[in-house]
Amino acid sequence: MSGHRIELRSQVFRDVLGYTLRHWGGQPGRIAGIVLLVLLSAGADVLVPLYAGRLVEAVASSAPGDAIAREAAWTAFAIVLALGLTRAVLRQFVFHNIITLTLRMMGRIAQDAFGRVQRLSTDWHANSFAGSTVRKITRGVWALDLLNDTLLIALLPAAVMLVGATVMLGMSWPIMGVVVGVGAVLYLGVTVVMSLAYVAPAARLANAWDTRLGGALSDAISCNAVVKAFGAEKREEARLSRVIDKWQSRTRRTWVRGTINGGVQAAMLIGMQAGLLGVSLYLWQTGQANAGDITLALSMFFILQSYLRDIGMHIRNLQRSVNDMEELVALEHLPPGIADAVTARAPQLARGEIRFNDVTFRYGQHPVALFSRLNVRIAPGERVGLVGPSGSGKTTFVKLIQRLYDVTGGSVTLDGEDVRELQQAAMRRQIAIVPQEPVLFHRSLAENIAYGRPGATREEVEAAARLASAHDFIARLPGGYETLVGERGVKLSGGERQRVAIARAFLADAPILILDEATSSLDSESETLIQAAMQRLMQGRTTLVIAHRLSTVRELDRLLVFEKGQVIESGTHAELIARPDGVYRRLLQHQAEGMQLGEADEAALLADQDAEASSASGLAAPRPTVIFLGT
Repeated sequence: MSGHRIELRSQVFRDVLGYTLRHWGGQPGRIAGIVLLVLLSAGADVLVPLYAGRLVEAVASSAPGDAIAREAAWTAFAIVLALGLTRAVLRQFVFHNIITLTLRMMGRIAQDAFGRVQRLSTDWHANSFAGSTVRKITRGVWALDLLNDTLLIALLPAAVMLVGATVMLGMSWPIMGVVVGVGAVLYLGVTVVMSLAYVAPAARLANAWDTRLGGALSDAISCNAVVKAFGAEKREEARLSRVIDKWQSRTRRTWVRGTINGGVQAAMLIGMQAGLLGVSLYLWQTGQANAGDITLALSMFFILQSYLRDIGMHIRNLQRSVNDMEELVALEHLPPGIADAVTARAPQLARGEIRFNDVTFRYGQHPVALFSRLNVRIAPGERVGLVGPSGSGKTTFVKLIQRLYDVTGGSVTLDGEDVRELQQAAMRRQIAIVPQEPVLFHRSLAENIAYGRPGATREEVEAAARLASAHDFIARLPGGYETLVGERGVKLSGGERQRVAIARAFLADAPILILDEATSSLDSESETLIQAAMQRLMQGRTTLVIAHRLSTVRELDRLLVFEKGQVIESGTHAELIARPDGVYRRLLQHQAEGMQLGEADEAALLADQDAEASSASGLAAPRPTVIFLGT
């Protein structure tokens, strides 16, 4: 089991590093330049101890007046200084290049991740917190900065230094080369194993709770209106507190394990220092090394120690950045919800005919199909109402037309073309939708209305708003059409959001129109105006109306009555209401019976009934204060 976990962690490292290398491939010339500059800079560091040793040897072996020794000392000094300056200049070039490299990579990765998330399935988005997804992407993008610095600026020169020190010392004193080489390999091996098997699992769990924390924050903040409505601030704070407690616990464990890992690395460095200094003293005592040689060895060790100490930190950074990028890389491996076929083409819907040909559809691995061999034809320009109880298949019927899901069997065609053979984005641009709960961007009203046709002029935007009875309320706003509507349009009332969505549909001017009870949130005055506008909008367009209030579909050309995924009745309102035992007639009767008693009267009656029941039991029931907001 332990071996399986280590293999899994190794796979994560390989996935993240492979992902990074693929993005390096986008800038091969810059990567090659950075590597060359880093190698030259590290090479300068390797040579500094050699000339420092020669300087001490010249000073220690001759009198101050010795011209040859003085020249050797000053030459060594000049070379040491030149190597230092060379290293500093090269490092500046490295930094400037890696800044450009990393920023371009971060931008590209963020763009790719955003594009992939947009194309994931409707089910994936329904089951994922938006805040968590944003956290995965932003955390992973910023981790790339640390990963690039760790690999190119830290580990690469450290590797060059280790190899160079081992070779240089080993050429003069093989035993010293063995001490440095074996010590470095042992140090790196222990550090890598502890990072992968000890620190990484804790960091991965801490990141998972960090993602949950982001999701919990986003969920509560985006639903703040509901929180306020129920006075639930303390409850939400307590809920978040439980998540924060878990996050703190997991993060603390990660930090503690990182500290222990650092302590082990420090102990190993002390052991390596003792071995190298002990060998140096032995060589001096036996006459195999002079003062200059000892200076070379000591200078090399102190530089090497700095690199080794930093290597421990760099490997911890590598592990942390890999963990932070893990969820971002995992997004790349998620299959797109529905992919365009290689040969997919942009449709030109001239007529707007819709056909369901022997369509069978089931959600995921659900054993029971919602639709089984469903056949429906909607003629060009026909206005069709979709009627039925919740869960009967009305919304799924519309989603299959949009190809938000693929059919299990059969086909859905638009103007005779299978939707699976069309480019999804181009196809959906020719289907205008007004949802029951419209969602607006936190952008200006003009941008929201023109979203379906971004090249529209201000005059066209205003004309669409007038048709939707939205112009008057927009004109009264301080910013007019430039007013920002807030996240998801929270600064507007429900009716105002609905009218903006209707204006958006007017402007899109698509051949197929889908209305999901588009007037349900409007006040009576606006609804009268919108109903007339909708009649104009429907002319010459294939229109589907998902009807919740059956009174809104009386004038449509045809009604399809759904029940358990089957169209059990089809016809005009008059035809269906004439069927004594028809399902549509029964639904209409139930709805009419519910409307016979006014809402206020009904609430008062219910309150009286509750009071009578409480009195009978000897308890006094408080009368609720009921406030009705007219629609």
